[in-house]
Amino acid sequence: MSTTTQITIGGRPAPGALRSGVRSERRQRRVVAAVFLSPTLLIIGLFTLVPIVMTVIISFHRWSMFTPITKMDFVGLDNYTRLFADSARTQALVNTGVYVGLSILITVPLAFLVAMLLFFPRMRGQSVVRVILFSTYVIPTIAIVIIWSNIYAPGYGPLSAILSAVGVTPPGWLSDPSWAMISLVIFNVWQMLGYYVILLVAGLTQIPGDLYEASRVDGAGVIRQTWSITIPMLSRSLVFVILMTFINSIQVFDPIYLLTQGGPAGSTNVVSFEIQRAAFQYGQAGSASALAVSLFLMIVVVGAVLGTILKVRRR
Repeated sequence: MSTTTQITIGGRPAPGALRSGVRSERRQRRVVAAVFLSPTLLIIGLFTLVPIVMTVIISFHRWSMFTPITKMDFVGLDNYTRLFADSARTQALVNTGVYVGLSILITVPLAFLVAMLLFFPRMRGQSVVRVILFSTYVIPTIAIVIIWSNIYAPGYGPLSAILSAVGVTPPGWLSDPSWAMISLVIFNVWQMLGYYVILLVAGLTQIPGDLYEASRVDGAGVIRQTWSITIPMLSRSLVFVILMTFINSIQVFDPIYLLTQGGPAGSTNVVSFEIQRAAFQYGQAGSASALAVSLFLMIVVVGAVLGTILKVRRR
């Protein structure tokens, strides 16, 4: 039979005993947390980490997906050094940069403006408008593509019909290399705008109303309030929206695959579509994996930069 002696000072446990008890409690919490999180961590490891590691390994090999994986040939960094040697892949990288840049430049300011209009004027029906905006994000892409393929249709499409009615020759929205990328950016803005608006509206609800009341007492107008209060207080939400816009745009695939197939003349061929084509059409799994790893690294770098900006803004 064992006994536990607890040292007390003035009827209270000694500081050392308190610290020991706190450490013991922390260890117990960690064990319990590990037990409950282990199934989730196992699933993440199997379906996320393992594919990532396999992709990195394959990127250092030459392997056709039409042959067994045991027949891979190690080529080192050859797949990475040849990324910019192929003109089609160079064009895909450029197209991806253009697509991402236009999406951010158009979507983020527009989402901020719409969020401001939906939040500050207290009017009836705001919730209905928010639901309508968010519905464009939750509707399956294939359904939206069917709608927009008819909107962009030459001759009978609404856009072409409107331009023809006012005497303007409509362009080939999806068949003209000069317009195809712009048309896809418009499609992306329309589909994703509601999601970003909801995020910014949620951020606006966290700004204390007292700040606006005090600024109005000091004579600040709407523009001054927006520049000095709304934007600084909404900076974290804005950075998050920029990051999400970047991620969603850089990995765009469905609209490209369903509307243009990378054409015309490769004007809408982006990195994600080039990965799919290299892997599943040409069987070049090593090159496709190198592209995928490069795309992943770009997302990590941009995410780290935006995270650093966010920490600086907090200070």
